[in-house]
Amino acid sequence: MIIIGAGRVGGALASAAIEHGVRTTLVDRASGWQALQTGSGPILVTTRNDDLPEIVGRVPSHRHADLVFVQNGMLRDWLREAGLSNCTRGLLFFAVAERGAPIEAGESSPFTGRHAAALVEFLTRLQVPARVVQPREFALVELEKLAWNTAFGLLCERFDVAVGAVVEQHSDLMNELLEELVTVGEVALQLRLTEPERRQLLQGIVNYSRSIPGYRGAVKEWRWRNG
Repeated sequence: MIIIGAGRVGGALASAAIEHGVRTTLVDRASGWQALQTGSGPILVTTRNDDLPEIVGRVPSHRHADLVFVQNGMLRDWLREAGLSNCTRGLLFFAVAERGAPIEAGESSPFTGRHAAALVEFLTRLQVPARVVQPREFALVELEKLAWNTAFGLLCERFDVAVGAVVEQHSDLMNELLEELVTVGEVALQLRLTEPERRQLLQGIVNYSRSIPGYRGAVKEWRWRNG
């Protein structure tokens, strides 16, 4: 597995791979790029969203189809403009508290696209839950995570509280904002939710927030979320 990005997430994955005897090449800003010149197989991009144009520009064009994007936020427009709409995508549901810290596995991370199975195999060998999903299921999870990041980042900053307090003390505003965001996101992701899907998605956001009541969201990566 080739991993681009030696930051918090990429570094943790590379360290876990070494621990479990999984062969991995870690590419950082200064080294490892020669590994992209030949061969095939997935290239996992773990950099920040704003670094994506530079990263893709350094990857040989014949390897673009092997790129795997796991960034949060609204990537679809950018991927389409960059000619990368058919690349594999994933959403990571695990935590790395700080650079150098181990992976704290959460729920199963979904992947869709040509290299989805390879990524699931890789993460499973690292004891990180992952699963292959169809494009529609991925879009539903994508919408849920995007709405959560956007709404709770804004509300946590507005009221200077953690997510648990948003759910318990500002539920009316939270529900109104989530309904609005899901409606807008549904159009942007070209989804047509059934009423049960909408209820399940909104309840999933609330349930997740209650599971991490002390987490404090923030407005960040404006272009990719609240923007």
